[in-house]
Amino acid sequence: MSLESSGAFKDQKHHAGVSLSTKDVDTGAQLVAGLTSTLDPDEALRIRRKIDRHIMPLMCILYWVQFMDKTTLGSAAILGIQKATNLTTNEYNWLGTVFYLSYLVFEYPQNLALQRFPVGKWMSINIFVWAVALASHAACKNFAGLLVVRLLLGVCEGSITAGFLIVSSMFYTRTEQTLRVGYWFLMNGTAQIISGFISFGTLHINTKGFEPWQWLMIITGAITLTLAISFWFLFPDSPTNAWFLTPDERAKAVQRIKENQTGVENKRFKREQMIEALTDPKTWLFALFSALDNVPNSLTNQQTLILASFGFSALQTTLLSCVPGIIEILTIFTGVRLAARRPNSRAYVGAIYFVPSWLGILLVNLLPWSNQTGLLISQFLTGVSVPGFVLSLSWLNSVTAGHTKKVVTNAIMLSAYCIGNAAGPFMWKTQYKPRNHVPWAVIGACYVACPVLLLVIRAVLVRENKIRDAEPVEDEEEYVIERITEDGKCVEVKVDKEFLDLTDRQNRDFRYVL
Repeated sequence: MSLESSGAFKDQKHHAGVSLSTKDVDTGAQLVAGLTSTLDPDEALRIRRKIDRHIMPLMCILYWVQFMDKTTLGSAAILGIQKATNLTTNEYNWLGTVFYLSYLVFEYPQNLALQRFPVGKWMSINIFVWAVALASHAACKNFAGLLVVRLLLGVCEGSITAGFLIVSSMFYTRTEQTLRVGYWFLMNGTAQIISGFISFGTLHINTKGFEPWQWLMIITGAITLTLAISFWFLFPDSPTNAWFLTPDERAKAVQRIKENQTGVENKRFKREQMIEALTDPKTWLFALFSALDNVPNSLTNQQTLILASFGFSALQTTLLSCVPGIIEILTIFTGVRLAARRPNSRAYVGAIYFVPSWLGILLVNLLPWSNQTGLLISQFLTGVSVPGFVLSLSWLNSVTAGHTKKVVTNAIMLSAYCIGNAAGPFMWKTQYKPRNHVPWAVIGACYVACPVLLLVIRAVLVRENKIRDAEPVEDEEEYVIERITEDGKCVEVKVDKEFLDLTDRQNRDFRYVL
């Protein structure tokens, strides 16, 4: 698709270039238009480290808190929430599902809001609402009350992963995104560990009329509320206006990500980019992977119940629930480091990490019920496959260009994530206990399909790169935007192709990382 046929550009010409509206190009274009000097590698490294210091701690802490908050239901199960609120097994499963249903329904509106409003401020508002909803769990006396607050949690969480993917692509190169997405995602494991210790602590709180599971909700709600306030004042919306960067550093931060060919952002919704996202095969391949890979995620809320069924006490189960967190941290860290170190290896690395999960599923079904240690180890092995999903998130972010297209593909990917998570809890029926052979068979089938899908996605992208390599090189037109100088004059400055807000299909110089 040519630049003119994309519908985003004006026809009039000034001097040697096509004049573009600043609404159509990337927001970073205003900062770097006309720049001819190259960025010194040492200066680029200094700016990256400064960005890391200011945004990575906040991203990691928030991802830790959001995972801890959404899994409080699983922790509360062992602390007595089912008995206190008279929940049946089916109602308990529904509370896990309704979180993802509301996440699913509001995922697309959340992504549109992230494009329309300042990213940091919008996420802050959502964190505040979810903090209030989380603390309100403590006041719930029945299924209906818990259903409402779980709905609100799902609505608000829809902004977090989508927002983080957008921010990661704004501030980091494609290789750096693989690592950074992995770093903030592995905080899920940290959350499991810390949540386990908080649960262990609340189990020892004895207050008349206020049970341990209610204290868990109040404590986690207070932590989240503090974070909401911090995010409002400290988290940047974009490198073009980041408070911790000087004007010169902002321009260099934008120039640093030029190699991505994805720009920073564009606040105008472009219908043609939405259509392209919906008709791009890779969008749906990633979505199918996301859905299937997250059906087994229902283990998050079932974990403590399964461990208890092995014969462990409430105290032992609470402490053992920390182990999957340690496994998640180690596997994600090693997975993203390996993928970043070996070029074009995302699919291969993601696929390899599914192998231990296959072994765990086989053993948890075949070992005798009396083999408590073997069943425990098998259960933990099933969680080794997590790097596959983490790598798919950063991979999709790196192979999608055009801000509206990126917003739509993120919404589809995360909606599929919700579908998998919403369907998963219904596998865990009373009649399948204690061995749960049917749920484990479904999880096994998903874990066979997922690595195959990663390899298919890689093959599709390899083919597309070969097609582009074989295409003749066309003469490129020069594109300019108007800029007002300090003395009030209106001048035209050249805009690099990387900041025209083109999609990966429109920009034939774009090459897909593998």
